[in-house]
Amino acid sequence: MDILLAIAIMALGAVVLGAALGFASIKFKVEGDPLIEKIEAILPQTQCGQCGYPGCKPYAEAIANGDEINKCPPGGTEGVQRLADLLGREAKPLDAEEKPKQLAIIDENTCIGCTLCIQACPVDAIVGAAKQMHTIIAQQCTGCELCLPPCPVECIHMEVIGENIDTWKWKFPIVEIKPEIAKAERIKEAA
Repeated sequence: MDILLAIAIMALGAVVLGAALGFASIKFKVEGDPLIEKIEAILPQTQCGQCGYPGCKPYAEAIANGDEINKCPPGGTEGVQRLADLLGREAKPLDAEEKPKQLAIIDENTCIGCTLCIQACPVDAIVGAAKQMHTIIAQQCTGCELCLPPCPVECIHMEVIGENIDTWKWKFPIVEIKPEIAKAERIKEAA
C-alpha cells in the first residue's frame, strides 16, 4: 500500500511539474524576428567573420538594423543580390574581392599537429589530435581561410573547387513564381 501511495505522489508531482513547464514555455516564449531568420537563411553560414561580425547571425541582425548588405565575401554578388531583393534595397558591389569556392588542404608531411588550425576553424572541419597529423573534412570546409594564419609551418593551402556535377550551380537569377500570379494567369488563359 505504501508503494502505491509513493507511485501516486510521484505521478502527481510529474504531472504538476510538466504542466508548469508547459505553461512556462508558452508564457515566456521568445519570438525571433522573422526578418533576421530570412536574412540568415540567405547568408552562407560559413561563420568566417570576414564581414566584421563574429558569425552569420550577428551579421544578419546588423543587416536588419540597417547595416550594409555587401560585406559577405563567401556569399558573393549572388548573396548581395538576394539580400537586396529581400530587403528592397539597392544591390551594391561586393565590399571585398569575390573569390571562387575553395577548400583547405593540409600537407600531411609537414603538419606538426599543433592544433592551432583546429581551434581557428569555425565549423569544425579539421580533425586531428595534438602532435598527430590533421586533415580536413571536405564536406564541412567552407573555405573561409581562418585556418591559414595560425599555422606555424604553413602546411595549409587553399585549393579552388572545380565545377563538377556536385558543385555546379545555376548562375542565372531564379524567378520565384507566386501561386496567386500563376492562378490568375490560368484564369486569364481560360477566359
